[in-house]
Amino acid sequence: MTAQPNMLFVNLAVKDLDKSIEFFTALGFKFNPQFTNEDATCMIINEGAFLMLLTEKFFQGFTKKKIADSRTTTEAITSISVNSREEVDQFVKKALAAGGTESNEFMDEGFMYSWSFQDLDGHLWEVFYMDSSTINS
Repeated sequence: MTAQPNMLFVNLAVKDLDKSIEFFTALGFKFNPQFTNEDATCMIINEGAFLMLLTEKFFQGFTKKKIADSRTTTEAITSISVNSREEVDQFVKKALAAGGTESNEFMDEGFMYSWSFQDLDGHLWEVFYMDSSTINS
């Protein structure tokens, strides 16, 4: 029997599931139709990482805590790596064109380049490129 690799599922509450699907589709993400209905969808980041977008009402069923208002508070920053500085810029520009808002200006640390945006619900996203060849060992 082959061991199954660990997978990561991040759950985010959203106000309008259809608009969120439209937003993330504009960024190039795909969704698993087996885990999509009127309450939730499974966005595929890669073969081992997934983002579950859940309507606020459905999300609330999984916790006794109050859901954070992501437009005024920060509950997490989701970071995604890409293969170049140009891809960082392209990704964030797509997010802004799809209705997202800029969170911070780009940051250039030499070995790492990043830029961040907020999605339609105010969740923070950071897109970054890290050039490991420039890091001293």
